Amino acid sequence: MYKKLLKPLLFQLPPEAAHHFTFDMTKLSFNLPLVKSLVKGNFDYEHPSLEREVFGLKFKNPIGLAAGFDKDAKLIDEMAMLGFGFIEIGTLTPKPQAGNPLPRLFRLPTDQALINRMGFNNGGVLAAVERLKKRKSDVIIGGNIGKNKVTPNENAVDDYLYCLEALHDYVDYFVVNVSSPNTPNLRDLQEKEPLKALLSAVKSANDQKEKPKPILLKIAPDLTDGQLDDIIEIVGETQIAGVIATNTTIARSQLMTDKGEVESIGAGGVSGKVLKSRSTEVIRYLHEKSKGAFPIIGVGGIFSADDVIEKLEAGASLVQVYSGMIYEGPALIKRIKKGITPYFSK
Repeated sequence: MYKKLLKPLLFQLPPEAAHHFTFDMTKLSFNLPLVKSLVKGNFDYEHPSLEREVFGLKFKNPIGLAAGFDKDAKLIDEMAMLGFGFIEIGTLTPKPQAGNPLPRLFRLPTDQALINRMGFNNGGVLAAVERLKKRKSDVIIGGNIGKNKVTPNENAVDDYLYCLEALHDYVDYFVVNVSSPNTPNLRDLQEKEPLKALLSAVKSANDQKEKPKPILLKIAPDLTDGQLDDIIEIVGETQIAGVIATNTTIARSQLMTDKGEVESIGAGGVSGKVLKSRSTEVIRYLHEKSKGAFPIIGVGGIFSADDVIEKLEAGASLVQVYSGMIYEGPALIKRIKKGITPYFSK
């Protein structure tokens, strides 16, 4: 139904308009008793073999919704109805910010990819907290946190600590995002010394809590092997819980879309099928070079159960989807879970 009817209609709208329309319709319809029953009947599928325990949390299945889809925690209960094992909100910043000017989200159908330069648009961490207080679902929630655009890098740690403090009682794990290409100079924080200082500060503040939460780092796919070696060293030194690999890429070489069209779009991070191989390479490198020292959440180019298995065999413990759901529809989640059940049932 999605690919034959809804997708053609949604793809007639500008991407961000389609996103907001889908959000509004989901919020409205999923809470109607008849629709709620239909959604549960069509999307409900779990199997004991899919259950995972990773960084001390018990996941009913390893398929998560990546950050960026529900930045402001507006659709937690509705997305949980689609069968995700966990949902990551954000990226959230201390103060609300509008993000980059429109248009800032683009489809590349030939590549089954997206380009975005959203710029951490969100309503601020405190507004998200108020919504999290009211959620009904018990789905595992990750809080992806970042810095405001106006905050200089030398003061970035203050923004991350603010978000940690605000969210701590309402999420199950945290993700330190220093890898978005859409906030000026943010990726400079991935350099060895700034990153070590940032993670150490966040980890220290978290450890002082009565119930510390797992801290993860989200990295870019554009890091060199040397930089990945630094990541492994930093994770070991700071003793954070794991890594999310990967964010969007600034590379364009794999795209089949007309070069002129891509150039006209301009800056932004690419996600979708073209990211699949590189994200898997990064997962495998981190897993093998670290000898499996920390869990990895794999994200990038997941459109099928086979894509998930590829990430798991490379060393991922869990995975996340986003662009795949835009192109394949929400039924992708159930299809993946049914497809990977035999893999886990061996």
